[in-house]
Amino acid sequence: MLRQILSLSKKHPSLMPLFVFIGTGATGATLYLLRLALFSPDVCWDRNNPEPWNKLGPNDQYKFYSVNVDYNKLKKERPDF
Repeated sequence: MLRQILSLSKKHPSLMPLFVFIGTGATGATLYLLRLALFSPDVCWDRNNPEPWNKLGPNDQYKFYSVNVDYNKLKKERPDF
């Protein structure tokens, strides 16, 4: 597969940006899926803890991007289960 891409890029150099953008997109999508699988509280890999989202406090940031929220200054305003 890599040989075909290299031979095509040598024959047709105008295809090089296409290969770069497709490779960058595939790498970004793979890294994002790994981030969701490993760090998302909605995903449970351990059957001993069926509800891992209950262990998260209000100070934990699990969003990908938050605009103006400082999670360190939030107080705990919910009951313990």
